[in-house]
Amino acid sequence: MEFKKKLFILDTNVLLTDPHAIFAFQENDVIIPIAVIEEIDAMKSRNDSIGFNARYTSRLLDKLREQGRLDEGVFLETGGILRIDIDRNNHHIPEGLAQDKMDNRILSVAFSAKDNLKDRYKKIILVSRDINMRIKANAFGLDAADYIKDKIEYESSYVGMLELKVSPEVINSFYAKGYVKLEGHNLHANECVHFRSGNQSALGIYKKEKDLIEKLVFQEVTPWGIRARNREQRFALELLLDDNIKIVTIVGRAGTGKTLLALAAGLYKVIDEEVYRKLLVARPVIPMGRDIGYLPGDKDEKLRPWMQPIYDNLEFLLYGEESGKKKEEAHLSVEFLEQKEFIQIEPLTYIRGRSIPHQYIIIDEAQNLTRHEIKTIITRAGKGTKIVLTGDPEQIDNPYLDENSNGLTYVADRFKDIEIAGHITLIKGERSPLAEIGARIL
Repeated sequence: MEFKKKLFILDTNVLLTDPHAIFAFQENDVIIPIAVIEEIDAMKSRNDSIGFNARYTSRLLDKLREQGRLDEGVFLETGGILRIDIDRNNHHIPEGLAQDKMDNRILSVAFSAKDNLKDRYKKIILVSRDINMRIKANAFGLDAADYIKDKIEYESSYVGMLELKVSPEVINSFYAKGYVKLEGHNLHANECVHFRSGNQSALGIYKKEKDLIEKLVFQEVTPWGIRARNREQRFALELLLDDNIKIVTIVGRAGTGKTLLALAAGLYKVIDEEVYRKLLVARPVIPMGRDIGYLPGDKDEKLRPWMQPIYDNLEFLLYGEESGKKKEEAHLSVEFLEQKEFIQIEPLTYIRGRSIPHQYIIIDEAQNLTRHEIKTIITRAGKGTKIVLTGDPEQIDNPYLDENSNGLTYVADRFKDIEIAGHITLIKGERSPLAEIGARIL
């Protein structure tokens, strides 16, 4: 007899990454160990993305509970069956593994399924985002897999720019007319183009609605004194300053100018051109390395260390590195912008549930967000709002994400053919020679 179905046992980190993972296995069956429910319950009070996903998972399971007892199994809309496994006695934890450790209790369910259900399923697989969990499972003869739904291969992902070798006539025509139409190139919406012909070159951007590559409009604009230092930064400013492009993703290593360019363009659009009412800057509050615990002071004082990179960039825009003015004076100037409500800087947590019209929104460190969190942010955008997502997928502090599964990489790929979206990957570091070398070789 040939079995058609597979059985997937889910680790806690899968649901904390994507609560909808329950429905991600098509017609196959899914088991959630009771230890996973306990871990999710322990996470539900956290005021971050993990806490949100824990609460969301609980609501999904509570909704499914209306169909019947979860320990006996309920039907999923995908055709599979979901069951919560109690595994009361933990008899299937191998000798040498701690009996009271949550990971091993989850493994126990997988061992039990392998022993008791192998005659019912084509394959039994433990699904975990935890590398060590998969290693332990494999060491004891279990099939284990990462949760790879909606992953993008970062190494071969969309970079937002194409270099084309053309004839001198094409470049001459491009400069004369301000546009050119090329056949045989599968360009994406607002993809940036670098024409080359011997010593001649030209920069353009593909407009999908017209099916034309047009000259850059904002090459001569220097928002708040910031001038593009390389080709990719020129392209970035073109996307940031174009009001018809409503969502921009900028990827790049440390020191490539992602945040500085976005802030300069945002201030220019809010204060100089008055296109938007306010510049809203947010970033996820995720510590790098060991957390230092609670911080003293009011809300603003607590958040200042997390938001300091934003303030550093604002101070540079206000005073520049060559200025002789004191840093304390720069702080006062940033405070003036905040008091006048030109700019608002806050943690990402406070954006959820809001509707935000006519604002220029910058989400810094977006590589630490899941695709569901990115979706939540984008759906907050009201009429006339522009969203800029910046980050470095090679520097992820969220333990449940990697460079292939984070929200920034996901959005850049999914929006590449949308006419109101643009993406660019910054390559060259401009912070300092040391920063550039460090980002490249370390």
